[in-house]
Amino acid sequence: MTPRVSAAAAVLAATALLGLAPQAAAAPGGPVPQPPAATAENTAAAARAAAAPDTLATLSRFFAREGKVSPAAAQPRIEGEAIPVNHLSPEFVAGRAGAAVARLEFFASEAVSSDGQRAALWTARTEAGWEVVNIATGDDEFRYARLGAQRLPGGTVFREPQIDAWYVAGGGRVLPLDKDAVRAVGAGGTSLAAYRVRVVKAYGDKLPGSAYAEGGMAGGYAEGGAEADAAPVAVAAAAHAGAGAEGAPVPWVAGAGALVLGVLGVAAVRRSRRAGAPA
Repeated sequence: MTPRVSAAAAVLAATALLGLAPQAAAAPGGPVPQPPAATAENTAAAARAAAAPDTLATLSRFFAREGKVSPAAAQPRIEGEAIPVNHLSPEFVAGRAGAAVARLEFFASEAVSSDGQRAALWTARTEAGWEVVNIATGDDEFRYARLGAQRLPGGTVFREPQIDAWYVAGGGRVLPLDKDAVRAVGAGGTSLAAYRVRVVKAYGDKLPGSAYAEGGMAGGYAEGGAEADAAPVAVAAAAHAGAGAEGAPVPWVAGAGALVLGVLGVAAVRRSRRAGAPA
C-alpha cells in the first residue's frame, strides 16, 4: 500500500504555502449539493476551474512540495477532459424507489507536471461557483474510468468510499474493478439487487440522520488494516479515505461538500491508496 497525498485546495492554513484562495473555504450555509448529472455545461465549468491560472500556480507548488521539481520548473498541464466521479448513493442504500446505485460527487481533471508527477484535481460546485476543492496524487479516478469502460461499455463507474472499492454497474450487474471490490462482491461481480442487500447491511444504519451519524461518528473513516500516516505533510489535507473492515462500524460520507469542504483546516493526513493492480 502506498500513501496518496490529499490536499484541500481551499484550506486557509495552506494559503501562504500554496497560494490558495481563501474565498473557497467551507460555505457558511453548509455543503452545496452537486448537480444530478454531468451535463456538457457542468463538465465545461469544471474544466475551466481546473485549468485556471490560479489553479496551475497552486499545482506548481503542489508538485514541488517534496523537492522533486522546483515550482518554476513544474509547468503543470491539464490532460484530457474533466470526468465525473460517482460514489455509492445514500438514496440507493436507503432503498429509495428508482434511486441509482451511484451519484455524482465531483469532477476530476488530470494534472501532469514536467517531471511526470500526476495528480487529480477535484472540482465541485460551491456557493462561490465551480472551484477546485481538493488535489490528490495519482490517477485512480482516470484509471478506473478507463477500466470500467473496457469491462462494461456504457456502465456507471463508481467508488464505494467506505472500503475504497471501485466498480462498474450496468444491466443489473455490479462488476469489480479493484481488489477491494473483488473482496466485496467476488471476481465475477454480483447482481444489483444482491449488491443493494450488502450495502444496506453495511451502511443502512449509518446514513445521514441516523443515530450513528447524530452521535458524531460520521466524520471520518475507521481504518481496517490500512495504516494512515497522520503526520503533517507539506500541504493541508481535505479528507481521509480509509477502509473499514466488512461489517465493522463505518461512517457514511455523502457529497463532495461533506467529504472535502466540510473538513477544511484539519491537520494534514495521508489518504491511503491501495497498491494492488486492478482486478
